Amino acid sequence: MLFIKSPKSSTLSKRSRWLYELKSIFILALIGVPFSLITCPDCWWDNTHHLKYAILVSSSFWIVLAKGNSFVNHLLGLYIEWLKEPVKRLIASLFAHSVFTVVAVILLVKVLGALLGIQMGSISFTILLSLGISLVATLIGNSRTFLLSWRALAIESEKIKKEAIVAKYESLKNQVNPHFLFNSLNTLTNLVYEDADLSAKFIKKLSEVYRYVLETREKEVVPMDEELRFVRSYIFLQQIRHEDSLVFKLDEEINKKAGVIPLGIQMLVENAIKHNVISADAPLTIRIFQQEDLLVVENTLKKKNILAEESSGVGLENIRSRYSLLSEVAVEVIEENDLFIVKLPLLKL
Repeated sequence: MLFIKSPKSSTLSKRSRWLYELKSIFILALIGVPFSLITCPDCWWDNTHHLKYAILVSSSFWIVLAKGNSFVNHLLGLYIEWLKEPVKRLIASLFAHSVFTVVAVILLVKVLGALLGIQMGSISFTILLSLGISLVATLIGNSRTFLLSWRALAIESEKIKKEAIVAKYESLKNQVNPHFLFNSLNTLTNLVYEDADLSAKFIKKLSEVYRYVLETREKEVVPMDEELRFVRSYIFLQQIRHEDSLVFKLDEEINKKAGVIPLGIQMLVENAIKHNVISADAPLTIRIFQQEDLLVVENTLKKKNILAEESSGVGLENIRSRYSLLSEVAVEVIEENDLFIVKLPLLKL
């Protein structure tokens, strides 16, 4: 039967929802009036009470079947999503609506017959007619729902794609920005005269950082072990500069076979270094570990004042957006007890 889509409950007050339901029931009752011509054409040409009974029956069928099928459709949506399993949803939808329609028609015939003494004639004809209208309405309604969902997903995917492109560009730009490059080269200049072996290792780690950034620009997910290897190289460069003022702890129990967005962990490490005071008296500790199905990046918190234009522009919102496309688990951000904690869902490769 006809499905009437109700607006989101969050946008309506309780009174407004009741008014909407009453309005939809009234519309369904009106739609049922002309359909009484099909169920009882002779009732329209006599002067007996049969006409009002025919209209009552037809309107009752439309109201019960439309509202009931809408509820069935809602229940199916909780367990089977159109965009994830369209074929399964279509088959389940046709089966569920057919079963409900047949059962509802039989019950309506018995209830109306018992309460009002109305004889419906051929129950097989009533079932087939109701089933035909219900299936047509189901196909039309499901097609509309699928197309709207597909359109919404396409728009959201395009939005996330643009954000990902911006993120990759900004990540690359931030890695090769003059501050990072100048600090690295300045540190290297001092190392050359002090420790040739350490200088060679520094150059190797610096090249690994740039190579990884270039290699992962077009990837959405990378293996955890590759990302952590890159983070170690990045941390090595930073520890040469900050020495004992920067403490890095990496838990070896992390699932290396899981996936993570490229440069995501490094962004969090970079933000921790950029936004917090780092000194011998107030060392910055960054810890990375796994907590169930989440990767936790945790750092001590002692904020320093920085200019707005020095902010990376990538930040947590970008990481949230990229993960929202890849996982149903949201990124968690917690600030408590002088700690800044970000929890990233582990991804499948």
